[in-house]
Amino acid sequence: MTTPGDSPLVEAVQHVRKPYVLFLGDVQERSDAKTALGLRDWCPEDCIGQLRLPNCPVDTGLPDLTPQEAAHRGAGSVVIGIAPIGGRLQPQWIPLLVAALEAGIDVVSGMHSRLGAYPELVAAAHAGGARLLDVRHYDGPLSVGSGRKRPGKRLLTVGTDCALGKKYTALALARELKRRGVPADFRATGQTGTLIAGRGLAVDAVIADFIAGAAEMISPANEPGHWDVVEGQGSLMNPAYAGVTLGLLHGSQPDAIVVCHDPLRTHVGGMEHIALVPIEEIVDLTLRLGRLTNPAIRCVGVSLNTSALDAAGRTAALNEYERRLGVPAFDPMQHGVERVIDFLLA
Repeated sequence: MTTPGDSPLVEAVQHVRKPYVLFLGDVQERSDAKTALGLRDWCPEDCIGQLRLPNCPVDTGLPDLTPQEAAHRGAGSVVIGIAPIGGRLQPQWIPLLVAALEAGIDVVSGMHSRLGAYPELVAAAHAGGARLLDVRHYDGPLSVGSGRKRPGKRLLTVGTDCALGKKYTALALARELKRRGVPADFRATGQTGTLIAGRGLAVDAVIADFIAGAAEMISPANEPGHWDVVEGQGSLMNPAYAGVTLGLLHGSQPDAIVVCHDPLRTHVGGMEHIALVPIEEIVDLTLRLGRLTNPAIRCVGVSLNTSALDAAGRTAALNEYERRLGVPAFDPMQHGVERVIDFLLA
């Protein structure tokens, strides 16, 4: 039976076996392990350990396990917790994943490349009675965006770049709305969010013509007072991923946006030849483009990733960006999101 706000969205991970072991491989940068770190932070009760190669410096703080130890502790799935550029498995990761499958543990991937494309993984899954699960891929029907306004309220997190807190901000906002008794749902648009939420659709794996339609499906018509908090992707100013960002903006038709920013970042991540534009330009561009499908769109907050700043630097940055944009500035991991929710609901 369906309820208001249900959509035909595939329940992509309800069948994923828990608990999780987080696979880090040989990743060298914490920013590339955002899937693992997101699961650790938002569903720690489901995570029992990590699996990594000897030369991996990134650490989630969970116990290091071998595949055999993980199986002995009752692990249901090894989740590939890495989101590298290009989204492909690396050859040096395969033996460890094979060992997990042979031990009877499912392997779950949010990569662009499908696990079934690797014969050694298919053979190991068959031998161990385990499964290969690709949560990034949705093979159901999709439509192009309609642009029609639908009931319900929506908030979209947008960014000045990639990998600076759009998912964490959306999760924190949805949690605070629910705490206050406001009907709200976190709407996942990436593989990590899908694993956390239990359902979702990775819009960066959707054919370009259908991104806006997928966003409409992710955040369907709802009751007038209900808020969908939609996880943002990419950035309008990132030359690699702006197409995904624009489709998500038009399809989600947000009533409100929260812009996410790292105050220490000066250039597009991985593209030192491209300087970040001022945050005011990002907000202005987002609002102008967003008015195509929701003329009432407005900016209600700026979420700063201040993890690399000391207390004084954090306070100075929050004060500066609040003055510049005229909306509440906050770090969701340091001070919570109460002020921006007050502003949103006022």
